[in-house]
Amino acid sequence: MARGLLAKKIGMTSLFEEDGRCLPVTILEAKKNQVIQIKNKTKDGYEAAQIGFLPVRKKLLNKSEVSRQKGLEKPYSLLCEFRDFGECEEGQELSVDIFEIGSHVTVTGTSKGKGFQGVMKRYNFSGGRATHGSHFHRSTGSLNASAYPSRVFKGKKMPGRMGNDRKAIRNLAIVAIDKEEGLLFIKGSVPGSRESCVKIEIIPKKGTK
Repeated sequence: MARGLLAKKIGMTSLFEEDGRCLPVTILEAKKNQVIQIKNKTKDGYEAAQIGFLPVRKKLLNKSEVSRQKGLEKPYSLLCEFRDFGECEEGQELSVDIFEIGSHVTVTGTSKGKGFQGVMKRYNFSGGRATHGSHFHRSTGSLNASAYPSRVFKGKKMPGRMGNDRKAIRNLAIVAIDKEEGLLFIKGSVPGSRESCVKIEIIPKKGTK
């Protein structure tokens, strides 16, 4: 059985359980996933399945991308490989039927980019006093001694680019599934902005490969 899909993040909402508890959930749309290529150890050196997502017009792709998807009615703009994918065939279409309510997944995506930020926003530094006469408010502070070693150690927390990183959130529970619309309702938040694409992988149960 397939162990994952590509999906588009729709947004967040709330669901209520029978006991009245409110759950924050993220809605993911996982429509039109198709197996493009199956790789094996004999030919490629490893086992994986390449999945296509988001159909697109051919003229929007370059020649290598089009030739890679020969034989398909419509090429896909996003391709992603899944290791240890399970039993599947080339050309097979996948849907949210592979998921079950209550199962746990790992969701991988690109976090929101926040540009160049200071240490207070980037690393939650407390900052200096906000009183009259203070010259230390939101700056980084002392970096190192000037005499020795006369340099800044690698890994020092300093201002820089924040966000736009590949993030994986593990052990997220599937609360509800809408098979007709191809929607997954996952408890909690997942990385990325609205309309961004994420990778969903089923966490295998203990004792299964």
